[in-house]
Parts: sequence; C-alpha cells; structure tokens
Amino acid sequence: MRKFGLIGYPLGHSFSKKYFVEKFQKEGIKECSYELYQIPNARALEAIISENPELEGINVTIPYKEDVIALMDDLDEASEEIGAVNCIHIKDGLITGYNTDYIGFRDSLSAWIGTEKPKALVLGTGGASKAVCHALYEMEIEFQLVSRSADEDVITYEDLISDPEFMNSYTLLINTTPLGTFPNVDGIPAIPLNQLTPAHLVYDLVYNPSETALMKACLERGGKVKNGLEMLERQAEAAWEIWNS
Repeated sequence: MRKFGLIGYPLGHSFSKKYFVEKFQKEGIKECSYELYQIPNARALEAIISENPELEGINVTIPYKEDVIALMDDLDEASEEIGAVNCIHIKDGLITGYNTDYIGFRDSLSAWIGTEKPKALVLGTGGASKAVCHALYEMEIEFQLVSRSADEDVITYEDLISDPEFMNSYTLLINTTPLGTFPNVDGIPAIPLNQLTPAHLVYDLVYNPSETALMKACLERGGKVKNGLEMLERQAEAAWEIWNS
C-alpha cells in the first residue's frame, strides 16, 4: 500500500484529502491511501515518517510550510528561493522539499490571462505571497507588494487610497491573505473599492466561498475574477507528478 498525506494545524477542512481520495477512485488508482496528520509542530513530522515507513509523499499546509525546511535532506530550487515547502517526497530514505504552490498559481494564472502581462498588486506578504511573487517573476509580470505595514519593497493599503495611480496602473489584484475565507466571508482587504474598474482583474487565492467579498466588489464594477480552486488542483497534480517521478 502506497501512502500519502497532509500535515498542518488545524486540518478540519482539508482540500487535499478530498481531492486525492476522489482522484484515486476516479482514475482507478489502486493500493493508495491519503491520510491527515494534524501535528502540534513541524518537528512532529519526523515521528510521522518514522512510524509510517510506507509514506512516499506529504503535502504541507499552514503553519508549517517554512518550519519544515530545516527537516529536509534536500530542497528543489523553487522552494529554496521561495523559502517555503508545500510538498515532500520521500524516496530511498531521503526527504526532499518542493514548492508546487507557485506552479499551481503560475499555470492557473497563465491559462486565465493568456499572453497579457498586466502589472499586479500582490495583497499580503505571507508564505502564499512568496509563491505568487516567484511565479510572477518567472512570468515577467511586474508586481508591487501591499500590506498593512510598509517596508522597503512593500506599500500600504493607505498608499493605494492616497495615490490613485497605483490602482490605475496595476490592474491585476492578487489576494494572498485569508480575508474572506469561510466562515468569515465578509472579510476583505482594505483596498479602495471605489477605484475598481472594468479593466481590473481579481485573482483571489481563497476558494471557499467560491465568490469572495473582494471578487463580488470587482464584478459589481465590471471587472473579471477568479478564485483559488484551480491553483489548488494544479499544485496537487504537480505534487502527484513529483511523487511518481
């Protein structure tokens, strides 16, 4: 029996288990299981691997994407540059970390916008934001980070309000924060909604609900929107390819 799984905390609403169990059934993949490992800290991964010698692959979700790096025997180039691991491959006793989040986002965004390269505002500076920025860099799309606090390369939401040129020039908005996620569906990044136009595109990494408050605000002003479900599906498929390589 080949075994795969997901580590994180909490794991009450796991996309990964549902996706892979359905994939195994739909594609007739036999002798495979997918388990949830809700662990109190990243170091507990060592015990999970030790107690489950048949484990071949592990997905990593919040809050351990950065913490597990220290436990890897090796890292792929993307996870090293991003500073986050969301996919682990265990083979011949070696534990290798990968980042498929950026692959899922990159391929999903590319399929949506085609050859266009609109300048992007990346809302949030957490682990998901790092994966998004890596993908944008690969796609040669200019971007600006936005957060509640300013930094050397980061502007604030107040800057967007005080200088309308940001919203005029950066027409692709990417929400990497958890704002708007179920059950807090009214949450929304503090962007100037009145500056949204039909030229704007909103890519919200949130997938539950399928239409967030931010997406609705953009649609009401004639823009186009996309949620994060396809990104999750594509990153899962990228993980499956790694585990079977």
